Amino acid sequence: MRLRFILSSTWDNLRRNGSMILSVMLVTFISFLFIGASGLMQAQITKAKGDWYEQVEVVVWLCPDGTSQATSCATGKAPTKDEIVKLETTIRNELHDSVAKITYQSRDEFFKNTFLKQYPNGTYEGRTLTAADMQDSLRLKLKDPTKYQVVSEVLNGRDGVEEVSDQRQIFDPVFKILNRATVVTLVLAVVMVVVAILLTGTTIRMSAASRKNETEIMRLVGASNWTIRLPFILEGVVASFLGSLLAVGALSAIVKIFITDWLAQTVQWMPYINQTTVMVMAPALILGAMVLSTLASSISLRRYLKT
Repeated sequence: MRLRFILSSTWDNLRRNGSMILSVMLVTFISFLFIGASGLMQAQITKAKGDWYEQVEVVVWLCPDGTSQATSCATGKAPTKDEIVKLETTIRNELHDSVAKITYQSRDEFFKNTFLKQYPNGTYEGRTLTAADMQDSLRLKLKDPTKYQVVSEVLNGRDGVEEVSDQRQIFDPVFKILNRATVVTLVLAVVMVVVAILLTGTTIRMSAASRKNETEIMRLVGASNWTIRLPFILEGVVASFLGSLLAVGALSAIVKIFITDWLAQTVQWMPYINQTTVMVMAPALILGAMVLSTLASSISLRRYLKT
């Protein structure tokens, strides 16, 4: 009987306070849209990092034939096969904790497999280059991609080594920009959550105040505080639930339209989040909205519905 009364009162509240419910829905929608966007952006960064960092390598560029600005290439000659084998042995001995795999790439292989793919005509900065203009290299797969500096300190300046470069340096500036964008989105989300809490509490409090006579009668007949409060709390929970569903639907549409159907088709070398990411995040967004609404409503009603 009590449950039936609570549900009936909740339904009456929802019918009577349509505009208030709509305002809670909208502010919840906007707030959790920002939160979801921040979460999706961070998920995209994590996915890209995981995929790229598994593939990136430290490239040890060996001295070319001819002049070079590196003091370790003062002889003007590329290292011999024996010198390259000796360098590989040094890497295995001194960097066995950091380097998982060493791959030798000759200048011919680099010219054919890499340079010509980027420059099909073989022309770079107005010059037509051949394999003889390229350099041999050692490509190191690290056990921990963040340990690049250790490898660089050991190999830079060694005879036969012109330069040590880390492919992560190409992506790190991009990740920094995306991380900053995530922080901005998260700050906006926090602001909107505060607004949602205040608006939800105020809305439910106004709803309770408009039914003050009814709540007084309920007190007189012996209804407990929770029996009186629950309809109003459920009113806010329902509104927040609907608002969070709208936020999840909007995030799903954004991912499909702007990422799956557009960006993933245009820029195909990058891994992207998908609808699965949204679905994994959806329960947390919905539950979070309902919990925040419950807390905001409970705190707000204490002031008006004390015995």
